[in-house]
Amino acid sequence: MSSIFYYGTDTLSVSTALAIAGGRCKGQIGAAAAAAVNASRDAVLNIVKSGKTVYGVNTGFGILANTAISPEDTATLQYKILQSHSVGVGDPVPPEVAKLMLICKVQALAQGYSGVQLETLERICWHIDKDIIPYVPEKGSVGASGDLAPLAHLFLPLIGLGQCYYQGRLRDSQEILREWGLEPVSLGPKEGLALINGTQFILAWAVKAVQRMHNCLEAADIIGAMSLEALTGTKAPFDERLHALRPYTGSALVARRLRLLLDGSAIMQSHVDCGRVQDPYSLRCMPQVHGASRNAWLHLKEMVAVELNAVTDNPIILGADDTISGGNFHGQPLALPLDYAAFAAAEIGNIADRRCYLLLEGKWGLPLLLMKDVGLNSGFMIPQYTTAALVTENKTLCFPASADSIPTSLGQEDHVSMGSISGRKLNKVLDNLEYILAIELLSACQAIEFRRPLQSSALLEYAHDYVREFVGFAAEDRIFAEDINRVAGLIQDFSFVEKLNAFAFSRGQHLNSGYDQFSF
Repeated sequence: MSSIFYYGTDTLSVSTALAIAGGRCKGQIGAAAAAAVNASRDAVLNIVKSGKTVYGVNTGFGILANTAISPEDTATLQYKILQSHSVGVGDPVPPEVAKLMLICKVQALAQGYSGVQLETLERICWHIDKDIIPYVPEKGSVGASGDLAPLAHLFLPLIGLGQCYYQGRLRDSQEILREWGLEPVSLGPKEGLALINGTQFILAWAVKAVQRMHNCLEAADIIGAMSLEALTGTKAPFDERLHALRPYTGSALVARRLRLLLDGSAIMQSHVDCGRVQDPYSLRCMPQVHGASRNAWLHLKEMVAVELNAVTDNPIILGADDTISGGNFHGQPLALPLDYAAFAAAEIGNIADRRCYLLLEGKWGLPLLLMKDVGLNSGFMIPQYTTAALVTENKTLCFPASADSIPTSLGQEDHVSMGSISGRKLNKVLDNLEYILAIELLSACQAIEFRRPLQSSALLEYAHDYVREFVGFAAEDRIFAEDINRVAGLIQDFSFVEKLNAFAFSRGQHLNSGYDQFSF
């Protein structure tokens, strides 16, 4: 454990949230946050004692907001709200996503505006620290009024219901609590509502998307440079002076990265006077296309940074005589950038597929289908079928969920964000993109070997050699799905990008130097 993060008082970032989820950082509730939580809790108890009507404290929820709840029933109401709202369906979310939901919820509640007990927050932290992660179905949230269904499932274990992943298997929460000698938490007024109100389901998917999309964007520049080398393309379109005339930050960064990735290439030098006037757009326009997707990623990262430190439940407790019932639970601020990022990620797949196609055409000295003996062999023709299928699947996932809204709660909640679907869809697009990039990388590595004995740059040769540790040159057909899965694994576990970045840094070449905003 390398560091301590104090919920509610420290600023939570994407990297810190991931570090807590990965066990590399420990989250704690410090004295200042504990004091704020206790003060907010006291305010709620005073509201109940005074008999003043406050939504969610001593009333029903949603369309039942005008239904009064007696003081003796307020605790029962909190129990029932977790039961009644646990209506999620479908496959479970990955445990890491559920763990990120817990982390994000603690950060929101620990700021002291939600009226929860300190004991409740401490129990959630116990789940995080012991890696006892609730089972959460992926479908059922409309992304407003909070991510009600998934958050209800997330917190069933607090009251001894539901299931958790523990020590590699799914078990009943009650059974786990007994093993640890713990009793279910007795929720007080407003706590159930505070737990299920909020955007933490959308936010957890967004945090993962920021991490995964960044990795794909980094990989796309490296792989695109390898394809350009294999196709004997020119680096002239990456000239810094050109991009200064249209100064989009993402484009400037990608152009800089491509210049560094190609620096010192003997392959590039070998065709300086070849007479080719222009390369196809998928090579020449990498800064513009990859860069536009970088800008979309940056917008998402900035919105996620705000949301990670926001209070998103309802009502907000400012004091016993000062409560505000508003709409901070509405997911629109994340839904729109998540949909935008989905288009941007899909476009990286589109242009990568076009480069795969170029590598197969048998032009510019490469053999047809990247294999010398075709006819008997199909070569790399069929892997491109897979990229074409994945690209089209991504296009079908690009319809913006945030463009739709279906009223719920008998019209009380008459506009919802559907951001939960936006977050899930973006991560599905990224699933497909990782495979598309793996196929381009596999094809580019194959193609570069037809340029021997010429060498590419030191950086790209390092990338090529790293892939060759897992997948060899293909002189004839084989089960390419096995190759694709091995190479996809290098992208999915971030090792391809991390290894190349570390090698570049060891040579004094920081590929993103001067562009700190594009890190997280």
